Amino acid sequence: MLVAVSFTTLAQQQHKLSDPKATKEARALYAYINDMFGKKTLSGQMFSGWGFDEINYVHTITGKYPAIKGFDFIQSSLNDSVVKGAIQWWKEGGIPTIMWHWGAPGIGEGYPNSKKRIDITKCFQKGTVEYESFWTELKTKGDLLERLQKEKIPVLWRPFHELNGNWFWWGKQGSDNFKRLWTTMYDYFVNDRKLNNLIWVLCYTGEPDSAWYPGDKYVDIAGADTYNKGDSSMPLMYKAVKDITGTRVPIAYHECGTPPDPDKCLKDGTIWSWWMEWHTDFIRKVDPAYLKRVYHHDLIITRDEVPDIMKVYGKK
Repeated sequence: MLVAVSFTTLAQQQHKLSDPKATKEARALYAYINDMFGKKTLSGQMFSGWGFDEINYVHTITGKYPAIKGFDFIQSSLNDSVVKGAIQWWKEGGIPTIMWHWGAPGIGEGYPNSKKRIDITKCFQKGTVEYESFWTELKTKGDLLERLQKEKIPVLWRPFHELNGNWFWWGKQGSDNFKRLWTTMYDYFVNDRKLNNLIWVLCYTGEPDSAWYPGDKYVDIAGADTYNKGDSSMPLMYKAVKDITGTRVPIAYHECGTPPDPDKCLKDGTIWSWWMEWHTDFIRKVDPAYLKRVYHHDLIITRDEVPDIMKVYGKK
């Protein structure tokens, strides 16, 4: 494990949060994540909110809760519960991450609309439907994130996921348009709205591409995701991200169909910062005996093993 420890130390030395005015809670959470990177992997579970409680399902099988709970600003009627859920999860000792299946501006919300094609350049042209919708949505989500900041909740903020795929609207028109979207959101949230509780998480597909990287000053954590790969540690995907970011930021496996086998991760030297199992049918298809073994493995951090982050890291 000497190599892993030196890797973590190097990451801590080379990178601080992109936001120089980050809240003490965000700084503390990021310090913890950096401290664990290369040594341990945080368990994560996406929560759907659609009548099936994935978190309790995991607890029933394993006797443990995941360290990270995933939320989604996918539907406006559920967004209030997302905010409340993130607050509760942090207060219970867990780490919240929020993504956003953003419906294409000018078309409407929801998963199907997030896959519709629009002319992204119109999001920056005043007087267009796309422009009005784009900025209205940014303000609305900014208001929700501001509520979390007022409650002193740090957030692993993961917008525009699977960015270099061609299935979501933000990935359909090339890397330059994507990077403009990312940096515009970043500048609006961080500089205009003063949302300093966000840790910015960049999520590639299973084939990371450096042309889509917006730059270190806009990214705090990077990673990739893929499905239907069994329990592989995904060493090539890990290396592909590392080839882009080096050791400057922690590397995460943002979404998976099956958690990577911890023994394979150790054997392959693929110590993800965290992984997050996807919701509903995906978690239900994971073999219960395997899930229990993963959650009780020494490499994996569960919620009960997360320290009091503000007490331990809040003064750094």
